[in-house]
Amino acid sequence: MRHGFADTRYGQVHYVEHGAGDPVLLLHQTPRSWDEYRDVLPLLGAGFRAIAMDTLGFGASARPAEPWSVEMFAAGVLDLCDDLGLDRVALVGHHTGAVVAVEAAAAAPERVRALALSGMPYVDAERRDRVARRAPIDHVEPAADGSHLARLWSNRAGFYPADRPDLLDRLVRDALVVLDRVEEGHLAVNRYRMEERLGLVRAPTLVLCGELDTFSLPDVPRIVAAVPGAQQVTLPGTGVPAVDHRPEQFAAAVAGFLHTAPCAA
Repeated sequence: MRHGFADTRYGQVHYVEHGAGDPVLLLHQTPRSWDEYRDVLPLLGAGFRAIAMDTLGFGASARPAEPWSVEMFAAGVLDLCDDLGLDRVALVGHHTGAVVAVEAAAAAPERVRALALSGMPYVDAERRDRVARRAPIDHVEPAADGSHLARLWSNRAGFYPADRPDLLDRLVRDALVVLDRVEEGHLAVNRYRMEERLGLVRAPTLVLCGELDTFSLPDVPRIVAAVPGAQQVTLPGTGVPAVDHRPEQFAAAVAGFLHTAPCAA
């Protein structure tokens, strides 16, 4: 795998790539980094030029001082494509990354040849109001005794398999990099007017979700209905951490879609 940095209007973004062929750009959930796709990259890289980026604000990418938004994240995606000379790209996004992929596909439909949306919530007025009243997902106050590390862990433990503490280790490491703004990705998603943007998507679309992802699975029918011709895949035995929990299963679903979607021809 090869690391690099691309220039964007907001500063440099970090990316990691593997393989050659048609480009596939992988977008992570909040508060992760490219590392969420660490085990997926070589699998997709066997047939594609697989690129996993750190979304603006996360990982080793630049951290804009202004309030973060899905539109800003998507602009960083398109700027990276410009810097790497990628005229058309397949976008694969997980949770927050899927929302960012939708915005990139809506803002520049001619640039996105295929779209895979994993574990994406459907954001509309009802959800914005409901989520605005709930407790934060990842926010913790730093404590001198380090107890905030345990709180970061426990906030997500219910969504992760008990026999894979390594997955939570990886999430906590990524969260610490952006600890002072760890919740902003979630807040940006909840401000996003997805119901006005999904109808602008023109790319062949795959909607996939882990069967144990109680956070997003209920929204799958609404997303499929909103994107004409969208295909649906449910990933068995996994949930929110589908990407790094079941990388072989995740990569196979994405690669199978990309090989058979009309754009692949």
